[in-house]
Amino acid sequence: MTTRRGKPADKGFLYKLLNNRVYVGEAVHKGTAYSGEHQPIIGRALWDQVHGILRESPRIRAARSRAATPALLKGLLFGSTGCAMTPTHTRRGGRLYRYYISQQVLKRGAGASAVGRVAAGEIETAVIDQLRGLPRAPEVIVGTWRAARPEIDGLTEADVRDALENLDPLWDELFPAEQARIVQLLVERVDVGTDGITIRLRTAGLASIAADLRASQPTVKEAA
Repeated sequence: MTTRRGKPADKGFLYKLLNNRVYVGEAVHKGTAYSGEHQPIIGRALWDQVHGILRESPRIRAARSRAATPALLKGLLFGSTGCAMTPTHTRRGGRLYRYYISQQVLKRGAGASAVGRVAAGEIETAVIDQLRGLPRAPEVIVGTWRAARPEIDGLTEADVRDALENLDPLWDELFPAEQARIVQLLVERVDVGTDGITIRLRTAGLASIAADLRASQPTVKEAA
């Protein structure tokens, strides 16, 4: 889907589209909606349903969307013995429950691993929260800058920090598929044990994200 100018449609474009009251037969003047002289394109019931969804927290919508999409940490998650954990799910009472289970447990039984199963929503949220906190880790900023510097002339540590700081506010605006792409790009491996999780990052992936975010920032020209 593209805009009338041929650019890919992002969430900002879709929100404007979904909030255009022309589609329900109204006209807006100075922030006040009036009945228009044209016929509505969609019904009021559908409009109200859509806006009921939009009023939800972005995190709640993202969590529900992830439940219907491939596992965010597929191929990245490993248990306490170093064995891979694979995504699976069950249904009980009409509800879908997603989790990751150790391959060792699948082969040898429940006692084969200290961490045999983890709830998908909880482990995915923990990883996302750590990714969103990357700009607060100086060693991550320095490592990313060193990796990206050969590819971007004039890049400074401050440039990298500013770019990565944009990742947190941007995250909730991304579609689940784009969130999954970023996770696969940034994360090399997630190890989960009885005392928590350890995330191994891809420095090259961080450098790529930093470059993309830096390029998307408006250029401020100095006054002559």
